[in-house]
Amino acid sequence: MDEEKKLDLTENSLKVLERRYLKKDEQGKIAETPEEMFRRVATAIAAPERNFRATAIEIKTLEDDFYEIMSSLQFMPNSPTLMNAGRPLGQLSACFVLPIEDSMESIFTAVKDTAMIHKSGGGTGFAFSRLRPSNAVVASTSGVASGPISFMRVINSATEAVKQGGTRRGANMGVLRVDHPDILDFISCKDDLKELTNFNISVALTDSFMRAVAEDGFYELVDPRTGAAYTKDGKPAHLKAREVMEKIINHAHQTGEPGVMFIDRMNDGNPVSRVGLYESTNPCGEQPLLPYESCNLGSINLNKMVKAVVDLDSAELSRYEIDWEKLDETVRHCVHFLDNVIEANRYPLPEIDFNTKQNRKIGLGVMGWADLLVLLGIPYDSDEALRLAEKVMSRINETGHAESCRLGEARGVFPNWEKSFFRRGGNDPKMRNSTVTTIAPTGTISIIAGCSSGIEPYFAISYVRNVMDNDKLLEVNPHFERVARARGFYSEELMGKIAEKGTIAYFDEIPDDVKRIFVTSHDVKPEWHVKMQAAFQKYTDNAVSKTINLSKNATVDDVRDAYMQAFDLGCKGITIYRDGSRAEQVLSTGSSKDNKSKLPETSAKIKGRPDTLQGFTQKIKTGYGTLYVTVNMVDDKPFEVFAQIGKSGYSTMADTEAICRLISLAFRSGIPVSKVIKQIKGIGGSSPVFGNGGLISSIPDAIAQVLHSNFGNGKELSKGLDMSEEFCPDCGSRIEHEGGCNVCRSCGYSKC
Repeated sequence: MDEEKKLDLTENSLKVLERRYLKKDEQGKIAETPEEMFRRVATAIAAPERNFRATAIEIKTLEDDFYEIMSSLQFMPNSPTLMNAGRPLGQLSACFVLPIEDSMESIFTAVKDTAMIHKSGGGTGFAFSRLRPSNAVVASTSGVASGPISFMRVINSATEAVKQGGTRRGANMGVLRVDHPDILDFISCKDDLKELTNFNISVALTDSFMRAVAEDGFYELVDPRTGAAYTKDGKPAHLKAREVMEKIINHAHQTGEPGVMFIDRMNDGNPVSRVGLYESTNPCGEQPLLPYESCNLGSINLNKMVKAVVDLDSAELSRYEIDWEKLDETVRHCVHFLDNVIEANRYPLPEIDFNTKQNRKIGLGVMGWADLLVLLGIPYDSDEALRLAEKVMSRINETGHAESCRLGEARGVFPNWEKSFFRRGGNDPKMRNSTVTTIAPTGTISIIAGCSSGIEPYFAISYVRNVMDNDKLLEVNPHFERVARARGFYSEELMGKIAEKGTIAYFDEIPDDVKRIFVTSHDVKPEWHVKMQAAFQKYTDNAVSKTINLSKNATVDDVRDAYMQAFDLGCKGITIYRDGSRAEQVLSTGSSKDNKSKLPETSAKIKGRPDTLQGFTQKIKTGYGTLYVTVNMVDDKPFEVFAQIGKSGYSTMADTEAICRLISLAFRSGIPVSKVIKQIKGIGGSSPVFGNGGLISSIPDAIAQVLHSNFGNGKELSKGLDMSEEFCPDCGSRIEHEGGCNVCRSCGYSKC
C-alpha cells in the first residue's frame, strides 16, 4: 500500500478515533492509524464490485475514490461501517426494526434477536402495537396479559446485559399507536427515569387522531388482536383526543418524552407499501423500516462543499459559495458507497439479510449545516437559510436518485421494485434503492469530520473540554475564532466568558452582524427549529432527525406549538428537549470552579494498619442498589473505606472494591479527606438517583457524599453546580441532545 497522505484531523477527532474506532490488539493497544482505518473501510466497500464483473483496475479506482471522500472528511458512513468494515465482525448497519407479534414465542425471539444486533453494534426499533393490552384474557392459560410495557422492560434488561459486549451501546425505540388500549400508561412509562433507560419512546399518531384533536372530538381505541373497536364492559372504548394529546405534551415538557411520529405520513412516503406498512423506526426516529429491515446511513460534510471566491482586484478572499459540481460528484460516490455496503454487510440474522436486500434502503444525509451557513454569512433562523436548505437537499435527493437509477440500470433494480410506487407504467425510474436520503444524527462522525452536527445549529461557540486530572481546555469554534481574529475582538478572556454563558448574544464587544450569524441552539426560537426540520424533510425520502431545543423556562404551550407546527409543516415526527427537563438524569457533575484540582505530590510513607480500628457504616441509595459504606478511623480521621453494593453484578462489585482500595491507599498516604472528596464527588454514571437530600450520580459520588457528611465542612456538595445540565459520564463535559441521542463532543461518548 502506498504511503497515505497525512490527514487533517483535529485533536478531538484523533482522540475519538483512538478511543472508539481504530483497531486494537489483544493487549488493547491501538493497531492502526486513521489513514489505515479509512483504507480498510474503502477496500472492504469497494470489494463487492467484483460481483458486478468489475476489473481489478476498476475496483482499485473505486477504492481510491471511497478513500478520498472519507480521508478528506467530505463524507462519513455510520459508525458500525467505520468500526467493522474489513474486520471479522463485518456488521455495517446502524438501524434495525424487529417485529413483535402477540405471542410469547415472537416476543422472546425478539429478545434474542435484539441481543445479537446490539452485540454487533446496531440499534433496534419495535412496534408494540400488536400486543394485547394489559389485563386482557389469555385463552390458553386462562390468565391475563401483562401488556406491552412489561415486555419493553424485558427487552430493556436484555439490552443492559449486552450493551458492554459490543463496540457501541445498545439503544431501542419503542412505539405504540395512539389507538392502543394501553396508550395512557405508555405515555407515562418513563416518568421514573430509572426505568426503560435503554429506550426512546414515541407515540404513533394517525391522521384521524390529529383530526379529532383539531375538532376536539373523541376517537376509538382498537383491539390489536382483531383490528375492531376495543370494548370495555361491553361498550366501545373512546378517549378524548385533546386530553391524550395534552398528556403527551405535558410529559414531553417534563422529560423530553414521548416523541411523536406521524405514522400515516410516514406510510405516504413508503415506496413499498404493498409489501408492508411502517410501524416503527430506528432508535432516533429518522429511519422508518419494515420488520427485519436494516438501513445503512452516511452523511456528507457540507463544510467541505464550498469554494472560495477571490476578488481579482485585491487577490484576497472575499467570500465562499457552494461548489455544486463537487457536491454532485460527492453524492454520486456516496450513493455508490452505500449501495456497496448492502453487499459487503454481514447481517446478524438471515431474515435481516433477506429483507434488507429486497428493498435495498440507503440513507444519505448531511452534517456541517451550521458551518455552511456561517461560511455563506446566512443566519440559521432566517428565510434565506430555509430556502437554501430546500435547494441543497433537493439537489442531493435529485442527484442521489439519478445515481441510484444508474446503478439500477447496471446492476438491476431492487427486488420489490415491481411492487413499489416507482412502477407506474411507461418510462419508470429503474431504482437500485427504494429510498436514498435520510437526515440522521451525526454525533461522533461529525466530531471525526470536525464539523457541526447534522442540521443542528451550533450547541456552543466556545466550551471547556475536560482533559487529564480535571484540567480544562478551552475549545473555540474555528470559524468564529477566524472571524474574531480578523475583526480584532479575539481574546482568551472573552472566549472563556463565552464558554461560561454558552451564547455570544449579550457581549457588547462582539459586532451585531457577527452575533446574527453565530447563533446557538438556545438562541434559535423553537418555531425556527421546526421550520428547518420541515425544509429538509420536503426533499428527504425517509425522515429527519432533529432536536427542537427549548429553554429551561419554556412552557407547556411552547411544546404544544412545536408539536402542532411539526404536523402542519409536513414533518414525519418530532423530538423536543427542554433544557433541564432531565435534571434527574445528570450524567456527571464534573464542573468545578477550580480548573486545576490536581492531587498534591507526596512522598509520605504509607501507614501500616493497626489490628483494631473504630468506625461506622452508613447506608446510602444509588442507582445500582443500596450501598453500605464503612469508614474506619485513626485519631478521628478516615483511614480506610470499604463498601458493599447490593443487587448488582460482579463488575459493579469489583469496581466498588477497586475504588475503596484506592481511597484507602490515599488516606493511609496522608492525603487529606477534602482532596479525596474533591476528586470523586460528582463523577457520573448511567443510573443517577435522588436520595439522601440530593443527587447521587454514581457509586464514587455516593462515597463522596458519605465522607463529606461525616468529615466535610458542612457545605452542600451540589452548591454552585447547574443541576439542569447533563454531563458526560466518561469525561464530565456537557452533553448535547441530538435527535434522541446524548452526545459528548469532547470525547465522543454517545447514548441513544
